[in-house]
Amino acid sequence: MFAREQHNWAGWGSGMLGVLIFSASLPATRVAVQELSPVFLTSMRATIAALLGAGLLFLLRSERPQMRDLASIVIVALGVVIGFPLLTALALQHITSAHSLVFIGLLPLTTALFGVLLGAERPKIGFWLFATLGALIIVGFAFSQRGASDSNLIGNLLMIAAIVLCGLGYSQGAVLTKRLGGWQVISWALFLALPMMALLSFATFPNDLGSVSSAAWFCLVYVAIFSMMVGFIFWYRGLAVGGISRVGQLQLLQPFLGLFLAAFFLNESVSLAMIICCVAVVACVAGSKRFA
Repeated sequence: MFAREQHNWAGWGSGMLGVLIFSASLPATRVAVQELSPVFLTSMRATIAALLGAGLLFLLRSERPQMRDLASIVIVALGVVIGFPLLTALALQHITSAHSLVFIGLLPLTTALFGVLLGAERPKIGFWLFATLGALIIVGFAFSQRGASDSNLIGNLLMIAAIVLCGLGYSQGAVLTKRLGGWQVISWALFLALPMMALLSFATFPNDLGSVSSAAWFCLVYVAIFSMMVGFIFWYRGLAVGGISRVGQLQLLQPFLGLFLAAFFLNESVSLAMIICCVAVVACVAGSKRFA
């Protein structure tokens, strides 16, 4: 019993580190996309991360995936290497960083749903009640904010599509992690996408490097190394060890962690409503953990 509980906490701890790293992704993307095209940002971050991942695979002589793993790796690549980064970068041209962050609260539901379909997990009814309540709190928070109703419809639809693809990629990656290992999964997915991403990076490279600020380059490096590689090492391990549905609920905290970072770096205000919602979401995470 103690070993099982220790195993579960190891999964939650690893997952929490992944969430902390991912929390800065959208604010960093918001900064970068003001000066870099969404296609270049997406392809360049994937290219940098793929080179790092390929180096790790070579140096550590990791076992190659089997043919039966290829389709799953393609899904991971389409979901978290290409789909989510590109769609969020496009969305952030239409909506603010703060507004986009609240959609991340829907990730636990999509991750859990795909976890049920792909990982054969069967959470209890209490889990679904808390998960749904947490998602509703975040949706309500999004539409209660000043100006939220005036947000560009295209940006909202792009974020919803990004969340669906990301949930699929998270779930499929977690299933593979049990067999291949967390950093191996994201590394192979990045390596598979490298040829196309490298070509896109070259084709969309900025013509005037002097017009791009150091802040934009720094944010590109962050999303390439941490959001695209390091974060997934912890996140996939957390999902695999602690369970897709259980650990996936930690994503409910990501919008609020990201909003705090956005307030610090992008000078966005932190309202009392946000703090209240954050506390409520934490309670939902605790409740879902109990019934998962």
